[in-house]
Amino acid sequence: MPWNDNANPGPWGSPPSGDDGDRKDPPSRRPTGGGGRGPKGPGGPDLNAGLDRLRDRLRAMFGGGGRGVQPGVIAMIAGAAFALWALSGLYQVGPNEQGVVTTFGAYSRSEAPGLRYHLPYPIEEVEKVPVTSLQRIDIGGGGTADSDVPQESLMLTSDQNIVDLNFSVTWRVSDASRYVFATRNPEEAVKAVAESAMREVIGKTLLDSIFTNGRGKVQLETADLMQKTLDSWGAGIRVVEVQIRAVNPPQEVVAAFRDVSNAQQDASTAVNEGETYRNRVVNEAKGDAAKIVQSAQGYREQSVRTATGDAARFNSIYNEYKRAPQATRDRLYSETMERVLANSNKVIISGKGVTAPVILPSDVFRPRGAAAPAQQQAPVQVVPQAQPQPQAQQPGGAQ
Repeated sequence: MPWNDNANPGPWGSPPSGDDGDRKDPPSRRPTGGGGRGPKGPGGPDLNAGLDRLRDRLRAMFGGGGRGVQPGVIAMIAGAAFALWALSGLYQVGPNEQGVVTTFGAYSRSEAPGLRYHLPYPIEEVEKVPVTSLQRIDIGGGGTADSDVPQESLMLTSDQNIVDLNFSVTWRVSDASRYVFATRNPEEAVKAVAESAMREVIGKTLLDSIFTNGRGKVQLETADLMQKTLDSWGAGIRVVEVQIRAVNPPQEVVAAFRDVSNAQQDASTAVNEGETYRNRVVNEAKGDAAKIVQSAQGYREQSVRTATGDAARFNSIYNEYKRAPQATRDRLYSETMERVLANSNKVIISGKGVTAPVILPSDVFRPRGAAAPAQQQAPVQVVPQAQPQPQAQQPGGAQ
C-alpha cells in the first residue's frame, strides 16, 4: 500500500480535510498537467510556498518595496570579490621553469619551481620561462629538396661558389629575466643571429673544405659567433650546438659539380699513388745509402787498422834491421818467397851438386786450397836451377 494514501498519512501528516474534488486552487497554484496534480502532490511538500518565501527574503534584503540595499549585503559581496581577487595571485612554477615576476611592468624578482604567490593583477604579473628545456630551430628548410627555403639556405663561399646549406641550432634559456626583457621575440632573434653568423663563416671558408673535413670547424665558429652576438644583446640565451644537416650544390649546377668532384677524386687518387711510389723509392734509396755508408765505414776502419798494423810491423822490422841487417834481409826474402809460392805447384831445387833425378812424393803438388781432383795427381816436375841468382846471394835451399 503506498505511503501517501489516506489510510497512512506518511511523514508529512494528514491531508487537509474537505473534499478534494470541491476545493478551488488559486490560479497560480493550479496544476498545469500531469493527471490533475499540481506542484504539491498528495501528502508532499509545498515547493511553491518555499520559493515564495525565498523570493520575499531576497526582496527584503535588496530593498524590495522601496527600501535600499542593506549595508551587510554590500560588505559581503565586496569581501567575496576581494577574496577572489587576492586568491588570483596564487600560481604554480613547474620543475623545468622559472617565474619572472614584474611589478607594474618592471622586473621585480625570479621565482624557483613550486607553489608561489604574487600580488594580484594589475599590481604584479608572472611569466613562466622554461629554463632547462632544449629548444631547436631549423634554418634553410627541413633537409630535403621539397622543404628548402632558398632565401635562407643559399650562401656564398670564399672562392665565389654558391652552396645550399641546411642547419639547425639547439639552444636554451640561461637567464630568465634577460630572456623576457631583452628581445620581443626570442626565437626570431635566435634564427636571425644564426643565419647571419653562418653566412659570415661560410663567406670565409672554401667550398672543398665545407664538403670534406671542414664542417666541424664551421659549426664551432658559427656557435661561437652566435654566442658573442647574443651576449652583446644580453638575450639570456645559451647556444648549445650548431649542426649542419645537409650541404649540396644548387640544383642548377649539380651535374657540373658532380664532374668536378669526380675529377678531384681522380686527382687525389693520382696524388696518393705518387706519394706511395715516392715513399717506396725514397725508403729503398735511404736503405741503399745507409748500406753503402756502413760498408764505407767498415772499409775505412779496416784500412785504418791494416795500415796501423803495417806501420807497427814495419817499425818492428826496422828496429830488428838496425840490429842485424843481413839476417833481417834473408828472413824477409824467405817470407816473401814463401808467401808468393804458397799456391804454386812448382818446386825449385838448387842444381848445385845434383847428378841424379830427384824423386818427390805425389802430394807435393797437391793444391793448398780446394783444387780439382785432376790437379791432385799432377806429375812431378823437377826444375833444376842452373845458375843461382847472383843478386840474392842466398845459401843453398829454396829461393
